[in-house]
Amino acid sequence: MMKINAYLEITMKIEAANRPAAAKVYTDYREPFLETIEGALTKDLLIREEDVQVLHGFDSVEHAQSYLTSEMFQNDVFVGLKPLWSAEPDVKIYSVA
Repeated sequence: MMKINAYLEITMKIEAANRPAAAKVYTDYREPFLETIEGALTKDLLIREEDVQVLHGFDSVEHAQSYLTSEMFQNDVFVGLKPLWSAEPDVKIYSVA
């Protein structure tokens, strides 16, 4: 297995009532993400009372950045999640030291 060298973290404020719909978007696109996005290695849904995070593991920072402009993210994931947000999401990319 390839080593994770970068993480894309997207933190979203989503009300409890909208979380099942958000989880469905995550579930629907998890496998296609892992199978078709270049450099994608992992994708995990992290849930806290105050927010929801999707943590994506990539083989490089460049692949993490390019996912944000990919057709899947722009046309499917983003469109599916946007109506569920109660605030703009916080998007961060980390490189693994």
